[in-house]
Amino acid sequence: MNKFFLLLISVSAFAHSPISTKITWSKEISRIVYQRCLFCHREDGKAFSLESYEEARPWAKAIQEEVLTRRMPPWGAVKGFGEFTHDQGLTQEEVNLIAEWVEGGAPEGDPNLLPSRPRRFPDPPAVTGKPLKDTSSLQKAVRLTAIQATGTTQVTAEFPDGHIEPLLWTLHPSAEPRTFILRHPLTLPKGSRIHSSAPVTVFATKPARQREK
Repeated sequence: MNKFFLLLISVSAFAHSPISTKITWSKEISRIVYQRCLFCHREDGKAFSLESYEEARPWAKAIQEEVLTRRMPPWGAVKGFGEFTHDQGLTQEEVNLIAEWVEGGAPEGDPNLLPSRPRRFPDPPAVTGKPLKDTSSLQKAVRLTAIQATGTTQVTAEFPDGHIEPLLWTLHPSAEPRTFILRHPLTLPKGSRIHSSAPVTVFATKPARQREK
């Protein structure tokens, strides 16, 4: 019995799963998918389309597995360990909704409740600042703006007084470097240190007061 036939059996069996949840595609799940997934998963996107219930329904079990393991959306940064612009990662509440929807039979619900599909997908904001050459002990104050990482890593900033600020924690390695732009740029005084468990590139600008001079 080949893998394709097994997949057909799995999809067929799942298609007849009893409905045991009030969470529906039309009311809750489509809003998550439209906000977090359509950047890639659309008709003219980089991956197969999830724009409609008919397109998404056969992938329900796969979607559940991908979001539970945090492989999708391919954001990779742990929530609460730093805050970033253009954050495509799911909240725990969104993960729970998708999992419960799938386990409850993945119902469609009332199509009249569907939100409008986004048609414009702006590019991520550009990185400001220049890479720091040495982050072991800053020789002058800087304004941290972004971190570029490829592998799985944890990045923290240590202030001269010993205070530790969590900056970034990535879970899944990627083939291409990912750039995480801080939602709120962090000013680090002279003598601060940046620690990372794997090589990263840190971008920074001059603090605001120095730029005004």
